[in-house]
Amino acid sequence: MSTILTHIRNKAQEYFPEVQAIRHHIHANPELSFEEYKTSALISEKLTSWGIKHQKGFAGTGIVGLIEGKNPGKRCIALRADMDALPIQEANDVSYRSQNIGVMHACGHDVHSSCLLGAAHILQDLRNEWEGTVKLIFQPGEEKHPGGASILIKEGALENPKPEAIFALHVYPHLPAGTIGFRAGQYMASADEIYITIQGKGGHAALPHQTVDPISIAALVISGLQQVISRKGNPLIPSVLTFGKIQGGFVTNVIPDSVEILGTFRTMDEKWRYEAHKWIRDFTEQTCAAYGATAIVDIPEGYPSLFNDPALTAKAKNWGKEYAGEDHVRELDMRMAGEDFSFYTQYMPGCFFRLGTSKDGKQFIAPVHNARFDIDEDALQVGMGMMAWCAVNSLS
Repeated sequence: MSTILTHIRNKAQEYFPEVQAIRHHIHANPELSFEEYKTSALISEKLTSWGIKHQKGFAGTGIVGLIEGKNPGKRCIALRADMDALPIQEANDVSYRSQNIGVMHACGHDVHSSCLLGAAHILQDLRNEWEGTVKLIFQPGEEKHPGGASILIKEGALENPKPEAIFALHVYPHLPAGTIGFRAGQYMASADEIYITIQGKGGHAALPHQTVDPISIAALVISGLQQVISRKGNPLIPSVLTFGKIQGGFVTNVIPDSVEILGTFRTMDEKWRYEAHKWIRDFTEQTCAAYGATAIVDIPEGYPSLFNDPALTAKAKNWGKEYAGEDHVRELDMRMAGEDFSFYTQYMPGCFFRLGTSKDGKQFIAPVHNARFDIDEDALQVGMGMMAWCAVNSLS
């Protein structure tokens, strides 16, 4: 076992109580996307106390820090964590439950930020034992379009110095604490939002021939678009089209003037992604026109699909076996969820891995984005240590 691996493990154990307290504070004081002012202030305070230079204000609340080892100009890699919470009322009865009504860290971003702070403290302490520079990226707004990552990139977060690779972890309640999950290649889907307004002509429900009924047309559009995706898309390319909201009408006997439909389209193939956008738009507009209605279709470009660099991920998987043990490293399935970490991977090789957070696979198994989501906090020790270990190895 290498000396620095032993040192990282020991430091992770030493700093576990501190990182646990940080996680409790962030969890109890969650903030929505691009509003992470107190979280950002806490992160800056901790980095300052450890002597880590950093710059504030990226996308409003984002922070970019630098830790320089020996020969800092040799290479640079980046570690990223997101900071924002979700508009969910927490249902857990714990001492660190959310104090902000209707806001909760239900996706584990409190864990991600805490783990990165722990890794930063470890790397700063051991900076005489490794070469190069580690860039720390504390990112706002992962949960909200257009994604904080895209804004940080535009504002130069990946410059001066420019990293050669980037790593991030994400909580995973489907694996027990102490385990780490990896998947090389295509891992997560692109995520685009769809907003459709069907404009018809309202009137009396008993006189449909004098109206253009947007509700019946909306039904045709929703069912028809499912056929468009399944018939026009290559069946070997994973695709999901889901409509989560339809709104129109007031009472039983009135046909409304308009209907709004909101949904999401996700896929693993960037070429098909944009072809599908055109099919969705064309089918909706033409179907509405055929029944005398008009359609406004807005598909703002969301997050691209997430591709884990195969060579970098293979190395990280081996580093995971060294750090956590071979029996604690798992192979992940593809997921149709989206992640704005994918923006970074368009500029450099990236590895987005999973941190198991359930206790013996039995406790805290509520999924993310759930009011009862929580973690086995032993995962914090593995998370911070693994991030530091990835940084040291990728710089060597």
